[in-house]
Amino acid sequence: MKSSHSISFRIFARWAEFSYQNAIWIILLVLLLTSLSTVYTVNNLGVHTDTTDMLSEDVPFRANHIRYKKSFSQYEDTFLLVLDAPTPEQAHQAAKRFTNYLQKDSTQFSNTYYLTGEPFFEQNGLFFKNLSELGRITDYLAAAQPLVARIAESPTLYTFSSVLTEAVDELRAGRQLELEPVFNGVSATLNARLAGKSRALSWQALLGGEAQKETYQELIIVQPKLDYSQIFAAEEPINAIRIAAQDMGFTPNAVEKLRITGEVALAHDELLSAMHGAQDAGILALVLVALVLLIAFRSAGAIVTVILSLIIGLLLTAAFATAAVGHLNLISIAFAVLYIGLGVDYAIHFLLRHEELRKPDQSVSEALYKAGGDMGQALLICAITTAIGFYAFMPTTYEGVAELGLISGTGMLISFLITMTLIPALQRCFPTHVRKSSTSIQSINSVLDLPRHARKLVYGVTIIAILASVLALPHIKFDYNLLNLNNPHAESVQTFQELLRNTEDSPWHINILVSNIQETGHIVQRLRALPEVEKVISMLDLVPQEQEAKSLLIEEMAMTLGPISFSSTAFLIPDHHTVPEQRMALEKLNTALDRFIGEKPGHPSEASARALRASLSNLLAELDKRTMQNDQGGEQLLRAANHDLLSLLPGSIKRLQLALAAQPFTQEALPASVSSHWHTSDDVYRIAVYPSENINDNDALRRFVHAVQKIAPTATGVPVISLEAGEAVVDAFIHAFSLALLGVIITLWMMLRSVSATVLVLIPLLLAALFTGACTVLLGLPFNFANIIALPLLLGIGIDSSLHMVHRSRSTGAVYENLLHTSTARAIFYSALTTLVGFGSLVFSTHQGTASMGLLLTVGLFLTLVCVLIILPVLLHSAGEKKESIV
Repeated sequence: MKSSHSISFRIFARWAEFSYQNAIWIILLVLLLTSLSTVYTVNNLGVHTDTTDMLSEDVPFRANHIRYKKSFSQYEDTFLLVLDAPTPEQAHQAAKRFTNYLQKDSTQFSNTYYLTGEPFFEQNGLFFKNLSELGRITDYLAAAQPLVARIAESPTLYTFSSVLTEAVDELRAGRQLELEPVFNGVSATLNARLAGKSRALSWQALLGGEAQKETYQELIIVQPKLDYSQIFAAEEPINAIRIAAQDMGFTPNAVEKLRITGEVALAHDELLSAMHGAQDAGILALVLVALVLLIAFRSAGAIVTVILSLIIGLLLTAAFATAAVGHLNLISIAFAVLYIGLGVDYAIHFLLRHEELRKPDQSVSEALYKAGGDMGQALLICAITTAIGFYAFMPTTYEGVAELGLISGTGMLISFLITMTLIPALQRCFPTHVRKSSTSIQSINSVLDLPRHARKLVYGVTIIAILASVLALPHIKFDYNLLNLNNPHAESVQTFQELLRNTEDSPWHINILVSNIQETGHIVQRLRALPEVEKVISMLDLVPQEQEAKSLLIEEMAMTLGPISFSSTAFLIPDHHTVPEQRMALEKLNTALDRFIGEKPGHPSEASARALRASLSNLLAELDKRTMQNDQGGEQLLRAANHDLLSLLPGSIKRLQLALAAQPFTQEALPASVSSHWHTSDDVYRIAVYPSENINDNDALRRFVHAVQKIAPTATGVPVISLEAGEAVVDAFIHAFSLALLGVIITLWMMLRSVSATVLVLIPLLLAALFTGACTVLLGLPFNFANIIALPLLLGIGIDSSLHMVHRSRSTGAVYENLLHTSTARAIFYSALTTLVGFGSLVFSTHQGTASMGLLLTVGLFLTLVCVLIILPVLLHSAGEKKESIV
């Protein structure tokens, strides 16, 4: 053992000395290699932002998804545009106009679909309602027909008020009329106008016997042309949509509003928030890391040495990634985080040991010789064990993690080479000066020395913490919800969560592919019986049932409505009634309502009549006020009210007349623009399954997916992918950590040649892992697709830190107090603190995944420090005492 140690000492000592003696040539060579690597990386390294492609195609759910993408490619990589408007008419017209505009832009968009705006559904929409709905519409249409016919002859506020007054008188006379929706609709429209807003009266809702809602939505599916050679592949299509929306007046303050969400928009906003969060955190981290390094070294030269070695090592690792993999993905890009977090350890350990060995009467070369000999073996073991830990991720089916393991593992070896070669060479330019024990060193020593006299307390607290952590382990969770990674304030996220709450049309639904129409019917029937399923849509639903009975009701509606038509210039001609005449008509309506309320207490329409009377009273008061202030003020108010109440009527009647001309149809009559969304040319049928719960909740997601998979194991879609990908990630990390732990144990035993030393190195690592898992439960911090990347970093730091302590104890025979007062303990403290402040700043990121990773790193690093600097020294001291007693 001694001979072997002596040989290794001389090899690393001479290596460091050689680097110092040939500093100029080595620095030039490294800079040249780094420059060439940087140019090569910039010109050849790609970035893949498609998270689905990070999983191996051999995984079953990936194969199902690939088949779905090939069959129904129009639903892959899409935006979901949400158009909001106060009425269904306005939402429909806005969606049609915007769809037509986007369909003409072939440079940015491959396909644009407004499915409910398809001419087929506009023509045959009534057939998709059930018989009871059609019956209700028939009754309301019969009651509204006289009102509509009179207004068609003279579309004015005067006529509208007069006809409504007559209807109220009919109610007073005892006639059964359903006027409650009319009263409420008119009241809401007038109240909005008096508040200075425009809220048109929806005649589509009135004729259908529905109460007008506050807002209506239409959805447009847009498939953009993405440029994956750019980091923000969707930036140009998003800008094109924003500009088009601005040109059409779809702004946040307008009547119609456009919001962008969907798969592509969510991915874009996630990447944007992650990069902005990393940028902001990076600035804070740079300041804090520089401050820690300044406290540790009190030397600007040492700080420059550490930063230069990190930057050069990072660039060389990026060049390796370019050559070995060719691209980065959203997981493997974390190699930079891992490299900085671990690479800084090597530099700090080497420089602090060099500083500790440097004597006033000793040359830099002699001190480097000893530092290289002392640190070379420890750093090599750290590099190899950490690299093995990362390489263990390579056999997993999660290719994103496998690529991360390959790049980061090699990065650790590169960091070792840089530390042993470049740092000694940089001592020519930035020599470490002899420094006496400073206040900071004494403060650190005093802190590290605290547990020395309380070993029983340390053991007791550790045992209690272990027991509590073991009880908490079963409650560790993994968050499968990709939305929870994103910025919660992003428009795409808020809009998508809003859509998810409406389970009937949830954008997160499951898709099932079947090979024939008979199988479709069988699976649909079984799925509809599930309590986890809200509704199921398939090709079968495009041909409604009971068409003959529905056709009779539609014909009855057509006869009831009659040949009503509106002149194209009807609303362009000013109302020929004077302001006093219109005011009188409103007064008569108000009086009729007052009498009805007095004569018919308890009538079903009483509450809505009271609301309309209050609105009319306010309108009349405002009309008098404006008329007194300005001769044109009253006229402008009445004109605006007239527009709000009647402007949508012609379009609603025209759409209704189109629907009333519908005839029964068969599956063969379906247009390709409709059937292609459910049936392909090679006889693949799609079934869409919608959840009965909001699957934004992980438990609801799991129930929904598992219930559907029991009937259709080949089901795919975002719910399936999220759940299966999460489970694949968890399995990949468990598999990788098992391999990593086995590889580390074997490597440590081979290099340390001691079972006890190997066990002592592993104990802090395992304890830190156990305590960190328990803290995730305590803090309500589940693992997710982002923060799970912190685990390899914690693994590497845990191995390195405990290995340095054990190696120093074995190589020098340092006892407890002397061990904690060495540069090794200070290096562990400062390197962990550097990583802690560097990556702890990620907690403030707007990207929730990044923030959770920062929090997990902060907790994990703190616990690692506790295990290495408090528990491990006590164990080493106890082991030393036991050895002495045996001797």
